[in-house]
Amino acid sequence: MELLITYDVETMTPAGAQRLRRVAKICEGYGHRVQQSVFEVTCTPTTRLLLESALTKAIDHTRDSIRIYHLDRGTFDTAHHLGTAINAPHSTPLVL
Repeated sequence: MELLITYDVETMTPAGAQRLRRVAKICEGYGHRVQQSVFEVTCTPTTRLLLESALTKAIDHTRDSIRIYHLDRGTFDTAHHLGTAINAPHSTPLVL
């Protein structure tokens, strides 16, 4: 499955900045950063549950927001990029 993850984490406090780094690090472990707070993820249903669990634990539910869009398979391959956008290699394994 393909997921588009976007997030907005409050960063006015040191704790907020720490949560932002934690959320970004979690997303980096599962997908490709395509913009500052936007990741494209290709995963299995089980992996999605693990990802959502980690993100749920990482945020302050009264201050932060994460949106996860489930996309049709192949959507990333048909994305149209403008400007300095990157073409993330979704069909190859993610190596950390």
